[in-house]
Amino acid sequence: MNFNKELFAFVKTAPAKFALIIAASILASGAVIGQAHILSKIINSVFLFHAALNNVQSLLILFLIVSASRAILLWLSQYFASGLVRHLKKYFREQIIIQIEKIGPLTLKSERTGELTNTLFTGVDKLEDYFSKFLPHVFLSLFIPIIILIFIFPVDLLTAAIFVVTAPIIPLFMYLIGSIAERMNKKQWESLSRMSAYFFDVLLGLSTLKLFNKTNETVEKIFDVTNHFRIKTMRVLRVAFLSALVLEIAATISVAVIAVSVGLRLLAGNFDFSNALFILIIAPDFYLPLRQLGASYHAGMEGVSAFERINQILKFEMPLRADVHEQKIFHLENSQPIIFNNVSFTYPGREIKALDNISLTILPQKVTALVGATGAGKSSLMNMLLRFINADEGNILIGSENFYEQTEEAWRSKISWLPQNPHIFNTSILENIRISNYKATIKEVINAAGKAQVHDFISSLPQKYDSTIGEYGNKLSGGEIQRIALARAYLRNSPFLFIDEPTANLDPIIEEEILSCMYNLFKGKTVLIIAHRLNTIMRADEIIVMKEGRIVETGTHEKLIKRSGYYNELLTAQRKSA
Repeated sequence: MNFNKELFAFVKTAPAKFALIIAASILASGAVIGQAHILSKIINSVFLFHAALNNVQSLLILFLIVSASRAILLWLSQYFASGLVRHLKKYFREQIIIQIEKIGPLTLKSERTGELTNTLFTGVDKLEDYFSKFLPHVFLSLFIPIIILIFIFPVDLLTAAIFVVTAPIIPLFMYLIGSIAERMNKKQWESLSRMSAYFFDVLLGLSTLKLFNKTNETVEKIFDVTNHFRIKTMRVLRVAFLSALVLEIAATISVAVIAVSVGLRLLAGNFDFSNALFILIIAPDFYLPLRQLGASYHAGMEGVSAFERINQILKFEMPLRADVHEQKIFHLENSQPIIFNNVSFTYPGREIKALDNISLTILPQKVTALVGATGAGKSSLMNMLLRFINADEGNILIGSENFYEQTEEAWRSKISWLPQNPHIFNTSILENIRISNYKATIKEVINAAGKAQVHDFISSLPQKYDSTIGEYGNKLSGGEIQRIALARAYLRNSPFLFIDEPTANLDPIIEEEILSCMYNLFKGKTVLIIAHRLNTIMRADEIIVMKEGRIVETGTHEKLIKRSGYYNELLTAQRKSA
């Protein structure tokens, strides 16, 4: 049996619905037994005793009532199954999204977006048949044959014995064939995930493919990938159809054996016709739950294969520091310094430390700039403050409080993050700005846009703040995107502000305008900025120079420029590249 205990445990999120599915299905099976008994009595009375309509009228009415009850119970079973599936699909998708948010962007960089999207949508959809068909049939294939046996034993011991002997044959064949199909199904699901990831990558890179005239090669590659997936899918279907055929043959032969046994005894005249008819009517329903289980077995395997990937996401946890036993919410103010004490960090799978024994103080209500060549450790230090990674050694303090004892939610509610390439969503400008503070009024959004000097541009658009600006802001210039990101920061108005070279891709004139807006925002805030350009560096209150994961120099621009150190080497290299 393809019964996954971890997957079944999620039924506990809606136990009442699952219990109602089983109860309705068992009662419907009880109605089948009632139908068979009543129908055998009616046929026996009419066929052997030539009963008139008024003699069997009460039985016919009872038969119609039982039939209607069965139909209602089957509908209720499907209704509760649909409700359970809707609940669980919503639950899984919510948990996956929450978990992806917890995992953070650094870990997600190692994942393929198309594969995660396939897991979130197709993978969760694959669980539908598992919970609505396979799982209920596992229980029904156990309960219903036992209930039928209870009614058959007093009627005919031989038929009951045949039921007991032949019933295990169907699960046995299902297991023997299904174990082969299970391995094939896992490979097919992996192929689907890889194919989804590849298609998503192709869609994102269509413009690049056309630019380098690689469309024909990509079309051929897509054909190869889809053909490979088609072959694997057909192999799985071939085994599934073979399994269904074997199960149907086994059930048919078992019913035929019972029919021959009953028929021979009827011919011998030592068996009651009414009981014989009851057995022949009920015999197919004895094997029906087992056949339904076999039919849904492969759908259940698809669900289990999809769940393995879903479970990997749900079980992922960011490692907690050993020195933190309980996280709390502290009252944070921008008058508190951020202190690094001998902090070190190494990325998994690497030997060289990204941060090596870092000790520094980010002064409150000052602008601190991080400078250094690529790979110096600037982004790692910033990611540590964003709580995307945790220090392996050392400690970080916010004022006198342990940084890691502060909950992530509470800390992030006090910070603003301006990345080098802000993400713009395919929605209105209003929603793009208000993403930093959903409770903000339109007046507050307009005020923030005005401070970021983007209000006039927005007002010039036909739909103003309701204008849709396209995915990734493809209808905007680089400066306009940065100003919208800046408006977000103004609207959020956090005491701590972390920035990653926001003017790296802008021309000098736009850069100067953006910097002026930014430094107005910086007033009274604790700011850490990763900087490369001279204009940004010169205005900082303190500059921290990093090299190979270590701090090599600190001071203001005026002090550092007078030394013949690494800072001057960086400025010389910058001037040459410019």
